This record gives sequence, structure tokens and C-alpha cells, in this order.
Amino acid sequence: MIPRTICLHGPESTGKTTVAARLAEALGGTVLDEYGREYAEARGTDFTMRDLVEIAKTHDAGTRMMLETAPLPLILDTDPLMTAVWADMLFGTRDPWFDAWQGMADVYLLFDIDLPWVADGTRLFGTAEARRRFFDLSRAELERRGVRWTMVRGQGDARAAAALTAIEAFKQQV
Repeated sequence: MIPRTICLHGPESTGKTTVAARLAEALGGTVLDEYGREYAEARGTDFTMRDLVEIAKTHDAGTRMMLETAPLPLILDTDPLMTAVWADMLFGTRDPWFDAWQGMADVYLLFDIDLPWVADGTRLFGTAEARRRFFDLSRAELERRGVRWTMVRGQGDARAAAALTAIEAFKQQV
């Protein structure tokens, strides 16, 4: 059985958006785009904690709405767990809302930092040190929450294939 919700998790510039579309096509599902990118493109990247909570709540509301109306599986190009990691990266702390949130996806795919970082006007953490810290915090959040997750690595088509293989492995566990 394919999971109802599959969340793509990990630092910026790791191929999540590209792979999300490929997964939806391969699995016959729907992508919920990353609301944080839309927010940043409209308002800039000088985020406050209040901004991050608004981003997370809006993304969560979109997830709940799409679960009622869209073809499944729902491929989430990030979720509030990732926004919590953003709070950790930007502020070294997070609003209590993040830890109280319980709407986790059925499966998380953690994207490795094995792709080159690409500046696009909304990405902030391009140094090797910042990317490693972002990745480590992303992994720690998944482990802390005890969710089902696996790593996705590779270049180009191999990355999408690795994500599909991971989903197949999760199907076998159910």
C-alpha cells in the first residue's frame, strides 16, 4: 500500500521540488508545493519567528484540505517539521507551536546534501558548514519525532529512482 502522505525533507537545494513532481507523476498523486518559497518570493527572506509559524500553519491547512480533495498520495514539498528546522537554523530556537504540531506525514524522505547548492534569491544557507548543520538538524528532527524516514541520494534520474525505491520499501513494511 502506498503511503497517503509522503514528505520530502531536508535542506535547501537538494532536489525536493524536482523529485516531488516526478513522484506525483510516477505514483498518480498530487504535489503540495512548498508554501515557504511562495511566502519568501512575495515578502522576502528576512523572516521572524511569527513568519515561520504562519508559513507552517498555512502549509498544514493546505495539507489537510488536499487530503480531502486531491488524488493520493499527497507529495509534500516540505512540512512544519522542516519549518521548525528553519527556526532552529535562523534563531537557535523555535516557537512552541512546532513541537505541539502532530500532523506528521506517513513517510519522510530525507534528501542528502550531495547536490551542489544553487542560489536562487530565496535560499540562505549555501556554505558547506551551513549545509551540513542544516542537514544534521533535519535528520535530528526526524529522529526526535520518531517518524518513518529514509535517505535519498544521487544525481539526476538516480535521485528520483532512489525516492521511488524508498517508497516501495515502505510499502513492503506495511
